[in-house]
Amino acid sequence: MEKEVGGAFLRQILTDKDEAFVIDFNVESELIQDYTRDVHRLQAALNKVRIQSGVVSGGSGIPGLGQGPVPTHNTPGTVLYDAVYLSAHDMLSKEVGRKAMILLTDGEDEGSKLKIKDAMEAAQKADAIVYVLLCADRGGYFSMGMAYTGEGEMQKLTEATGGRVINVGNKFDKLKEAFDQIAAELRSQYSLGYTSTNPVLDGGYRKLQIKSKQGYKIQTRAGYYATARNQQQ
Repeated sequence: MEKEVGGAFLRQILTDKDEAFVIDFNVESELIQDYTRDVHRLQAALNKVRIQSGVVSGGSGIPGLGQGPVPTHNTPGTVLYDAVYLSAHDMLSKEVGRKAMILLTDGEDEGSKLKIKDAMEAAQKADAIVYVLLCADRGGYFSMGMAYTGEGEMQKLTEATGGRVINVGNKFDKLKEAFDQIAAELRSQYSLGYTSTNPVLDGGYRKLQIKSKQGYKIQTRAGYYATARNQQQ
């Protein structure tokens, strides 16, 4: 289901100026397809993903050369946070323009060397919007006597980057609708800029808050890091 709908999404959203890549993560992270605008190659990469693993895909509005194989390590579990960090730091951070990362996951991490805050910081520094399509069988966790915490952690990640969590479970219609929503949002973004009253580029985190006089709900990143690359934000 994820492979079919994910491929349809890529065909729908990618333009001649866009590229995307596919990373498979389970007990390790692996770059299945480097940057390409060839949807057939991306679909083939999705088809290679093992059924029990999660998928993170990312793309940028400017063509990139890609960085080769993503480093991996052998650890039991699902290295979700490592995969997000590698996707943001090793792939998306070197690109400019519109950037988005879409994760198909239950939100649970087990075995990552990095923490959720490391994944969040990498995504923020890469200026990437993170969307999470939550494919979680909560009943399965409860039946095994395990606490499910995946959604809360994914909420932190998406809210920090201007994205959001969409619960899809294992429903085909919900998954297709979620991809359609993301496609519409990526096509209808506004870019706002301002000059900070604090000119010091000390690498510190600066919070952002945008309000609408008309009371509209605004979906935006929670802040940015004041580095030389961000001096125009």
